[in-house]
Amino acid sequence: MRSVQDNMIEINNLTVQFDDTIVLKNVSTRIESEKMTCIIGRSGAGKSVLMKTVLGLINYTEGEILIDGFSIKNSDKKIKSKMAMVFQNSALFDSFNVFQNIAFPLQEHKKMSYLEIKNKVDEMIDLVKLPYIHELYPSDLSGGMRKRVALARAIVQEPKYLIYDEPTTGLDPITGGEIINLIETIHKKIGMTSIIITHDKDCINQLAEIKLEVSNNNVYEI
Repeated sequence: MRSVQDNMIEINNLTVQFDDTIVLKNVSTRIESEKMTCIIGRSGAGKSVLMKTVLGLINYTEGEILIDGFSIKNSDKKIKSKMAMVFQNSALFDSFNVFQNIAFPLQEHKKMSYLEIKNKVDEMIDLVKLPYIHELYPSDLSGGMRKRVALARAIVQEPKYLIYDEPTTGLDPITGGEIINLIETIHKKIGMTSIIITHDKDCINQLAEIKLEVSNNNVYEI
């Protein structure tokens, strides 16, 4: 029988240090499956560092990170494929059009025919409510549209855990509200675990089921 710890992200005594600077020290916390958790804190507190470390993008100095009971240091690609991130700047490929950007993870990691990929990309574009933009390039898109394309690319492989890094930063209040509503809709429709790094009070008030604050090199549930 699987334990509760086998269905969550568990962080134990995590320390992240860059040269002489300690960003996180002896951090222990859990992120429950299928919940919406907001990671809050001041700029530079280590919110993004924490989640990029969970993703395996940043190496940690000490401690342990478990995804569904498996250490990320020893896990195979199947475990790491459970996670995806929507980056603050969207991180789209400038030389790829929208279709190519969203299709990229499938082409890299899945054995699918062109028709299967096309159908999946069409599904994602419909889900983020951006029809008829397949051939457009990132430079043709508004900030809100780029966020939606980045979200479509992140969920195209149907990850179990989805991390949003400041999803409303740089957007006007109306567009930011639309993105918040879209995050909520996708979370409910797909049933994934949503982890939102944010300082946006509207985002926190509407989405947060659990709040974790990063402060003084540590993480506290509030």
